[in-house]
Amino acid sequence: MLSVDELNDRLIDLAFAEDIGDGDHTTLCCIPETEMGESKLLIKEAGIFAGAEIAKQVFHRFDPDLQVEVLIPDGTAVKPGDIVMNVKGKVQSLLQTERLMLNILQRMSGIATMTHKYQQALIDAGTTTRVLDTRKTTPGMRMLEKEAVKIGGGMNHRIGLFDMILLKDNHIDFCGGVHKAISRAKQYCKEHGLKGMKIECEVRNWKELDEALAEGCDRIMFDNFTPEDTRRAVQIVAGRCETESSGGITFDTMIPYAKAGVDFISFGALTHSVKGLDMSFKAAGSDKLIIK
Repeated sequence: MLSVDELNDRLIDLAFAEDIGDGDHTTLCCIPETEMGESKLLIKEAGIFAGAEIAKQVFHRFDPDLQVEVLIPDGTAVKPGDIVMNVKGKVQSLLQTERLMLNILQRMSGIATMTHKYQQALIDAGTTTRVLDTRKTTPGMRMLEKEAVKIGGGMNHRIGLFDMILLKDNHIDFCGGVHKAISRAKQYCKEHGLKGMKIECEVRNWKELDEALAEGCDRIMFDNFTPEDTRRAVQIVAGRCETESSGGITFDTMIPYAKAGVDFISFGALTHSVKGLDMSFKAAGSDKLIIK
């Protein structure tokens, strides 16, 4: 299995290949190879900054001689006019790395900002419910997007299909019911030496909830329950396992679910419907660094 750094390196290589191709002819035609310069990463919209480490990885993978100075760390609230990063080196390198770096940091910062908004609202409402992401991520960018969720104060549900068993409706229906699905999952973990592998089961009604509790698992997901039914379900579980709400829950509707007592609420929107945080990468001294 590839490490996080290896996966990110592959993403960076592919991104450069699709953007630069056989050469950035715009930069090469007008900027001498020996020209040196400095660019600054300028914030143009309030939010939570995320992506400093992957930005350094992008710059150094393209040109190891680029000097990167991070002025504002990940997880910091930023506002228009903030300079979060200085980068010095060959101007050709600054220009050719600009778009990929911005694409990644704008998306990560957007995710971190949205996650922070959700989690802070749950805290302000007096609940202890934690925000979870899902697998509804951009292909190739999952590691970065899930890191952004953590930077924003949320938690990762699972990284992929390999680090947790989540028995969803289709697994249960194909398997023949909740009881069989959980039983087979436990046997599979035993046979394959997967000690410590968590098992979560989605339930859609009271019968499936009873079966999940009778069989036993680490977490139960209430799928498309109302807030009232969620409160009742949490009372039935009575702390025997973790609880999660999922299915069409939005920022505007999440508080009643949290107040029903669930441990987690998962939101696909954190990664599939997020707006990037506005920022730009400008030559040092440019009058465009001034926010008017």
